[in-house]
Amino acid sequence: MADSQDVNLTAPAFMQGGGAMGAAMRALDWTTTPLGPPDGWPQSLRSLVGLMLASPQPMFMAWGEDRTWLYNDAFTPILGLKHPRALGAPSRVVWAEAWDNLEPLFDQVFDGEGVHMDDFGLDLDRQGVLEEAHFAFSYNPARDETGAVAGLFGVCTETTKQIVAMRRLDEERNQFAQLFEQAPTFMAMLRASDYRIEFANPGYLRLVGHRDVIGKTIAEALPDAVEQGYLQILDAVRDTGEPFIATGRLYAMQATPGGPSVDRYLDFVYQPITDSSGKVVSIFVEGADVTERSKVEARQATLLDLADALRNLRDPDEIAYVAATILGTALGVSRVGYGVIDTVADTVTIDRDWNAPGVASLAGVLQFRDYGSYIENLKRGETVAIDDAYLDPRTSGTADALKAISAQAFINMPLVEQGRFVALLYANHAEARIWTESDLLLMREVADRVRVATERARAESALQQLNETLEQQVAARTKELMVTEEALRQSQKMEAVGQLTGGIAHDFNNLLAGISGSLEFLERRIGEGRLAGLERYLGAAQTSTRRAAALTQRLLAFSRRQTLDPRPTDVNRLISGMEDLLRRTVGPSVEVEVVHAGGLWPTRVDASQLENALLNLCINARDAMSPDGGRLTIETANKWLDERSARERELPPGQYVSLCVTDTGAGMTPEVIGRAFDPFFTTKPIGQGTGLGLSMIYGFVRQSGGQVRIYSELGHGTTMCIYLPRHQGDVEDEVEAPGGAAIDGGDGQTVLVIDDEPTIRMLIVEVLEEHGYVPMQAADGPAGLRLLQSDARIDLLITDVGLPGGLNGRQVADAARQTRPDLKVLFITGYAENAVVGNGHLDPGMEVITKPFVISDLASKIRELIDS
Repeated sequence: MADSQDVNLTAPAFMQGGGAMGAAMRALDWTTTPLGPPDGWPQSLRSLVGLMLASPQPMFMAWGEDRTWLYNDAFTPILGLKHPRALGAPSRVVWAEAWDNLEPLFDQVFDGEGVHMDDFGLDLDRQGVLEEAHFAFSYNPARDETGAVAGLFGVCTETTKQIVAMRRLDEERNQFAQLFEQAPTFMAMLRASDYRIEFANPGYLRLVGHRDVIGKTIAEALPDAVEQGYLQILDAVRDTGEPFIATGRLYAMQATPGGPSVDRYLDFVYQPITDSSGKVVSIFVEGADVTERSKVEARQATLLDLADALRNLRDPDEIAYVAATILGTALGVSRVGYGVIDTVADTVTIDRDWNAPGVASLAGVLQFRDYGSYIENLKRGETVAIDDAYLDPRTSGTADALKAISAQAFINMPLVEQGRFVALLYANHAEARIWTESDLLLMREVADRVRVATERARAESALQQLNETLEQQVAARTKELMVTEEALRQSQKMEAVGQLTGGIAHDFNNLLAGISGSLEFLERRIGEGRLAGLERYLGAAQTSTRRAAALTQRLLAFSRRQTLDPRPTDVNRLISGMEDLLRRTVGPSVEVEVVHAGGLWPTRVDASQLENALLNLCINARDAMSPDGGRLTIETANKWLDERSARERELPPGQYVSLCVTDTGAGMTPEVIGRAFDPFFTTKPIGQGTGLGLSMIYGFVRQSGGQVRIYSELGHGTTMCIYLPRHQGDVEDEVEAPGGAAIDGGDGQTVLVIDDEPTIRMLIVEVLEEHGYVPMQAADGPAGLRLLQSDARIDLLITDVGLPGGLNGRQVADAARQTRPDLKVLFITGYAENAVVGNGHLDPGMEVITKPFVISDLASKIRELIDS
């Protein structure tokens, strides 16, 4: 049974149901419309209304002279905001904005002729603004009982979205087509099944020599590409689905089989196009012709090779042959050579030429007119470039003769001196070849360079002959001066070495005297049984030993042979520790004054590097005051740098420690100051300076976050200042470990000692036994490794780094850890082996102790490693 809301018992039966529009029709007061009450509507109208309301298809009617508008539910979205007031209104009111377009169609239907359109466009006001709309519709005449046309019955579908989408698609296609046609690169689309060229843009057609390729396979259209392996590349792209990208790949384009080829260099991509299943159905080709770029690069490389080859040549004939070899290889031709011209006899004389394998030389005399009439062009200074002798009118009659000498294609470039044609540079090729502007440019540049090199060689030869006697005298005198200079340089070098070794020997002799004397007294007192006071001599010997070790470490730091790291440093203390060394270094003629700032801030710096820098600055100051000497002042200070001061020194604002060295020497010019930190720049005589000292100081200070500045004036001396950032922390005091401190002993653990020095090995074994360990010994790497690879228990390995026998200590340790991964290792090192043990970067369970070492320090290290 129908819903009571959908049934109006007073409405005509044809209006019953019909959804929302049926209800709207039943609710409308039709007496206010030209149609009048529904009871009076003709049966034809009633039937059509019933049909319309029941249809799911958008339908409408325009009835009577006013063409009153009726429609069903499916049509309401088309009306937009016109619904529901459009129901019962005249058509001209409903569609007022488009009536000029619709009225003719309505008139045609009311005249009895139906109208059908698949796409009809209008601008309609359905949402308060005019918008483009498209429809597919059929307008048919609706006749009353008399057979007269009483109305219009329409079936309509809106197609706006489809039409707009199609239009956009067409626009995109047109844009793509324009892009494809106008693109500066070459493009083509290949069908993957047989590599048929479906379409190609002008750039691609230009690349392949404007051949007819559309609709043809690569094999049919481009046999030259097939011969060069491009089909195999396409096979790989199709089979793998992976793109192929090439850069600067050669394509020798040969438009006609057997004809001349043109080398093209290409950057391109073969991009596979797949369908929804992932199958490659097409291959898109896109790329750029980079021939000119490649030729420019090749030309530049050739000219660089030529310059290198000609640099040391002095023989004009050798210059010409070397140039011909390089040019022939670069051009890939059959022959290149030079010839001397006789313009009266029209001949060229060739002494020597470069020839590709299998090509005969043209050395000898050739008559130009035996090979064509182009001699007239050469006499006018014109370069002759013939791609194919059979096709050029100047050579067509003599082409067979040219072919016989491997010159079917050739370039003849005249060399002119003072307006006269005197020589010829030529390039021959056995087959037809298209000569490019790049080929001609390369030949021209080679000819220019060869002419310059030849003229230089001839000028040098002439000058050498002219001044042969003078040169002999100069050579003898120069040799004498060089011998004298070398003797002076050697003397200066030996003097510098003598000063250094003398100072070191002085210090070490003092230390050795202390050690030797103390041991001698110990021996005498023990022999006499006088044991009281022996600790005084032991202490003296140990103090001298420690001082010797400190001196060694300082020397190693200066030579950059040990691993150094930044630590909080008291610069005043550092200077004090170096003061004696500095005074001895600058010598007695230089008065040294040290000014320590009170309350000097600490700085975090590599102390050894700073010592090295200070020593370098003092040596430079000494040399600047040589030979008369002067005053050298070393001064420290705390510095607050504000924005302006920091900017002048190229530093961030903040707190800094300054270390300045001032001399009373000759000073520097602004030019010298500007270059002072340049590597290898020095103002010292040859043999007295490398020019690396200040540059090394500058690099070290900058890496430490600081800066170096020079303040100098000619005649008023120089001040070199190092600025280092303040360290916000304390400096740890240097406390010497007490030599006799008690150390916990071992519990019978086994320790292997490897050292080639018997004395050191004996001392280490003594320490081990004294502290309750079981020692094992080996004198070299292989012997130690054999013990490590045995089944013996070994808890700790102590090994010197520098060992004989082909295995150093690190190699022994690494090999041992292959079978004993938890083996603990203590390396003993001197100076040069630091790189072997990793410059401080050791694996877990590895430690290093440096020679010479304190026995108690060794025992502590052993205990720490055993317990770790």
